Parts: sequence; structure tokens; C-alpha cells
Amino acid sequence: MEPKNAKDFDQDLLDLYDHYAHGIIERREFLERAAKFAVGGMTAAVLLDTLSPDYALAKQVEDNDPRIKAEFITYSSPKGHGKIKGYLVRPSGGGKKGGVVVIHENRGLNPYIADVARRVAIDGFTALAPDGLTPLGGYPGTDDEGKAMQAKLDNNKLTEDFIAAYETLKSDPASNGKIGAV
Repeated sequence: MEPKNAKDFDQDLLDLYDHYAHGIIERREFLERAAKFAVGGMTAAVLLDTLSPDYALAKQVEDNDPRIKAEFITYSSPKGHGKIKGYLVRPSGGGKKGGVVVIHENRGLNPYIADVARRVAIDGFTALAPDGLTPLGGYPGTDDEGKAMQAKLDNNKLTEDFIAAYETLKSDPASNGKIGAV
């Protein structure tokens, strides 16, 4: 079966899923409200599964791709949560285009975010993807658990953790002091 795209779904359903994905509504409310979109034997639970990301299908750059060098680092975040874990990815050739901080949404450093960091490195930039969930043990393995964890964090400190990632990357010689964020 061909994977579905956003154009295959009603915009109201996509908006409803967006609210669920960003923690505005809970799973139960999503399922109750999505039921009206369930047709042709497709249940609201199947709709949720269909709309949820499948990281295996989204992966574009393998962890061990020879074009990159990737490692997990810990950097200091004195105004945030202290020490934060991050995924640092460099082009194998030591690209000097600059650096990019890859900031996750409300789920933590999930496989998709790690893949984005690898893609950035393939394009010649040094990438740092911080795991804002570090104070609570890091990305737990599922987005739902990650959302619940991030909701427990102090947002001001979390912002400082991302700012500290920027400062860490800015001081990296490969970044040439040119930093962006995605």
C-alpha cells in the first residue's frame, strides 16, 4: 500500500492531529473527535496510527554514513539545566560552511531529529541537536512519553539549554562563527 500524504486527509483532521502532537489535546480527545473522519472500516485509532510518524520510513541518512562523523557530546548549560546531551554531526571532510543547531519540538531528540542533523552534515555544515529531555533521562523512545516528559520541564531553562547549544557550536572552529537554527 502506498504511504499516504497530507493531501490524502481532511484539513480538519490534520489540524486535530497537530493539536494532539503538540500536547494541546490528549490522545482520548483526539480519538473521540477523529471518529467522525473514520470511514470505510478505518477507526480513529487507525487514523492516529496512520498520521503518526514512522521514523524508519523517514530516515534519509544512516547513522554510519561515511560522509559524516557523529557522536554524542555533553555541553554546559549554566543558566539552564546544567549539563545537556547533544548529537554532534560533522561532515567527514571537515566542512567549514558553518553550524546549525537542530532544535526538536516537544518530543526530545527522537530519530527524526537525529536524521535531520545528519542531513545538515551531509550538506557541509556541523550540526548539533540538543536533547532538551536530558534532565529527565533523555529521549525515552516514544514521542508520547517525550511529550509528557517535556511538559514537566521548566521552559525558561529549556530555552537556555538550546541557547547554550548555540554558544557551544559557535565556539567550534568548524562553524566559523556562522550559526543557524532549524
